[in-house]
Amino acid sequence: MYTVGSMHRILHHHHPFRIFGFSAVASLGVLLFILLRSGWDAAFVTLVLIAVEIAFSFDNAIINAKILGKLSRFWQDVFLTVGIVIAVLGMRVVFPIVLVAVGAHLSWGQVWDLALRHPHQYAHELAKTHLTISAFGGAFLLLLALHFFLDDSREVLWIERIERRLQKIATVWLPTLLTLLVVAIAALLPFNHHPRQTLVAGALGVATYLVTHSITVLLGKTQKEQSKGGLKTGWAAFWTFVYLEVLDASFSFDGVVGAFAVTDKVLLIGAGLGVGALWVRSLTIFMVRRGTLANYIYLEHGAHYTVAVLAGLMFLSMFLHVPDAVAGLAGIGLISASLFASRKELSARPVLKNKT
Repeated sequence: MYTVGSMHRILHHHHPFRIFGFSAVASLGVLLFILLRSGWDAAFVTLVLIAVEIAFSFDNAIINAKILGKLSRFWQDVFLTVGIVIAVLGMRVVFPIVLVAVGAHLSWGQVWDLALRHPHQYAHELAKTHLTISAFGGAFLLLLALHFFLDDSREVLWIERIERRLQKIATVWLPTLLTLLVVAIAALLPFNHHPRQTLVAGALGVATYLVTHSITVLLGKTQKEQSKGGLKTGWAAFWTFVYLEVLDASFSFDGVVGAFAVTDKVLLIGAGLGVGALWVRSLTIFMVRRGTLANYIYLEHGAHYTVAVLAGLMFLSMFLHVPDAVAGLAGIGLISASLFASRKELSARPVLKNKT
């Protein structure tokens, strides 16, 4: 029997019920609607897509949590409300339509007609944009990972043999130079039949990261007087929010294309990936409000190792077919390993205190 006190605890903004409640209700509502409209098979496919989105985006949630923890409560709520609209409608529905319209030189109406009435042809046209998506997303995510590992001010190291050596060669521009070098090598490979497209998309990925990240850092330093409790507000928070949305977009590119391996029904893809994205947002908020990254100190490392692997697989997928399960299993393995190492470190802390 619930009391007023227990109900108050459940509705507290740190409680899992409050954080994941909307995601659960949205999932049930979407699945019930699809079940009544299209039957059990469609509902099952949607459920699979939700699970795939959550499993493949766990690293995204960890990295988002690190950044989101620097924002005020208001901007955290914006990320969970306005941000999810952008993530679901913008990246999972509208953006693929735009890609096909530009790549196939079709009008907006023609692409919508393909998506709803000729999903096989729509999937084929979307697949043609894979090289551009892989070069852009691969460059953006590789630069993100290198920016983390080539930071000589970072004190917490997980795999020291690797990370300590990377810190020794770290310079400000090395992550950018290495990423551009990888893009150039990918473009100059003899079996790359679209070198210019690779260079342009890769350079745009690097430029997008540098612009959004630099503005975020600069405004964060210059607007400290606008912060509350050390949390970003105002323009600094706005540009951090923009950076988070671009980051989410880079993680979602391959997921949207890969979803066609599960089904060619665009509405089911939008519903499944959209609800999955909502769960990922809720997971991000949960980690921020529970201080998960402060306690599980290697989770962030595991996420960035996963990002580096994902970036490499995106570049590789420009020339070879890479099963989606490879990226998913690699991510689950690395994050699980970092979680285990974090728990081991956490359990050892009281012992260390007693010895001193």
